Amino acid sequence: MSERELASSFDDADESPGLLLWQITNRWQAAQRAALKPYGLTHVQFVLLAALTWLGTEGPITQKQLADHAATDPMMTSQVLRALEAAGLVERLPHPTDKRARALQVTASGRDIANRTVRVVEETDHRFFEPLGDLATPFTRSLQRLKAGAKGQPRHATTAP
Repeated sequence: MSERELASSFDDADESPGLLLWQITNRWQAAQRAALKPYGLTHVQFVLLAALTWLGTEGPITQKQLADHAATDPMMTSQVLRALEAAGLVERLPHPTDKRARALQVTASGRDIANRTVRVVEETDHRFFEPLGDLATPFTRSLQRLKAGAKGQPRHATTAP
């Protein structure tokens, strides 16, 4: 082993794509938290509310369908939905064809806040990724490839409501 105590294959921490991704993700999440704070939403609440608003035109949406679409942990999704329901942004109704499931529905106020906050979140993204310039589109394509390659790997819960 070299003089370092850590048996890393990297000569410098900034060579590790995983560490860089984690560091950048933390900064991006902090920016999103700050942008959403005036609306009283966490980022995961926003993601699920926006996803449900997006999917809502496709008929009854189950919690499992929403979790799959948002790539969130099903148990965490349930906790977040309870918080959104308590805030009057989401309703869980009996499912018309599956007696075991609940049909999720965005309320009028939920749809309003989803549409107001999506603009804020997208503007925050724009400012955050602006330093990439012309590399933003290839970077997004690279993230899409990573996402496609990660399908089927276990999801980990993020911060609950």
